[in-house]
Amino acid sequence: MKHLKVAILALFLIAGLSNVNAQDKNNPWAIGIGVNAVDFYPTNSNRIIGNGGSWFNEFFNAGDHYNILPSVSKITVGKYLADGFSIEAAGTLNKITKIGDNDASDLTYFGLDGALKYDLNSLVGETAWFDPYVSVGGGYTWLDNMGAGTFNGGLGFNVWFSDNIGLNLESKYKHTFESNIIQHFQHSVGFVFKFGGTDTDGDGIYDKDDACPDVFGLAIFNGCPDSDGDGIIDSKDDCPTVFGLAELNGCPDADGDGIADKDDACPNEKGTKANKGCPDTDGDGIVDKDDACPTVAGPAANKGCPWPDTDGDGVTDNVDKCPTVAGPASNDGCPVAPTVEVMATLNEYARTILFDNGKATFHKESIDILKAMTAIFKDYPQADFVIAGHTDSVGSDKSNQLLSERRAAAVRDYLISNGINADRLTTVGFGESKPIDTNKTAAGRHNNRRTEVTLKK
Repeated sequence: MKHLKVAILALFLIAGLSNVNAQDKNNPWAIGIGVNAVDFYPTNSNRIIGNGGSWFNEFFNAGDHYNILPSVSKITVGKYLADGFSIEAAGTLNKITKIGDNDASDLTYFGLDGALKYDLNSLVGETAWFDPYVSVGGGYTWLDNMGAGTFNGGLGFNVWFSDNIGLNLESKYKHTFESNIIQHFQHSVGFVFKFGGTDTDGDGIYDKDDACPDVFGLAIFNGCPDSDGDGIIDSKDDCPTVFGLAELNGCPDADGDGIADKDDACPNEKGTKANKGCPDTDGDGIVDKDDACPTVAGPAANKGCPWPDTDGDGVTDNVDKCPTVAGPASNDGCPVAPTVEVMATLNEYARTILFDNGKATFHKESIDILKAMTAIFKDYPQADFVIAGHTDSVGSDKSNQLLSERRAAAVRDYLISNGINADRLTTVGFGESKPIDTNKTAAGRHNNRRTEVTLKK
């Protein structure tokens, strides 16, 4: 009984000292009650007479090795520190009838321990109802007339049924120093109760989590008010008394154009920010009231109307030096004949067109070449061209003649399908009759298989 009084007194002293700290950031205090079980067996001890277990051997063999007092035999008091850390003082009582596989004569067991605990949710993220932790600490254990200091390490978890009530399970290893008391495991299960939180404004949100602790607010806004009910807290609402939109910082937008009414020059007509909320139907940057052609986009220099293009060459009359005759933009809208250099470029492209073997179909990589040729043809809409096909000497004269004609026609068909007037294009096939290299080598034959483009005279 003397040891029990000492244990209880020390427990309350440690609990009193913990006042300088805080158990949970909302409910800083926690008390727990439960039962404990002491197991000397699976500790790899050489001090157990007869059979002792190696580490964790028969760890869950409660029937043979656990010492359990069938009553409340553990009391804890704890307080939260910070960043997932808390401290705890614990007092335990037990009757020891088993030490390993050996019987004991109802030895009285008292334990008084202090621990530093770390909430593992601080590492893995909050789970609300499941709260695993690790602990490390020390204490003093009495076994009848023997006493020993211990170094303790443990694992445990809480399962919370509400913000304040939970179930605690813990397993702790207690290592003794220079004592007849053998190192042992102490397991426990019980209930834990958290309390002590403060809610000044009575909105159900603890002050530590309440961004507005003195003003009644909503949980979804961390305790801050939303007077107009638009989902934006008053402190961030530019129009806190009028229901508005989040994207406009809580202000209304009557015409739904994304511009707050207070900044909208045409609050009842949908418009653009660039025009201060006024409409610009054709999107030419000129508001409808100032636009001579409000439904057709045009430049401001022509009062919002598009410039005409009389000759349809893509060069508007205001910059076309030949407004009634089609010509490329590169020549200010006037027609121009291709130069020697342009024809050379055109033929560099034409000679690199690749066809499938013995066919008039293009290799995939030739499409970009044909696109480049098409662009040049479009630059000279007044010019007419002759497309000539050539082959090497492999095969008969007749087949090569037909193949050259078909390949020239394939190029012409591609150009027509991509916007070149058919009347501007003539094709001719020369077969193998006009080689530009020897047909005795693969390289020479490659060069002879070609397409050429000339101006039609």
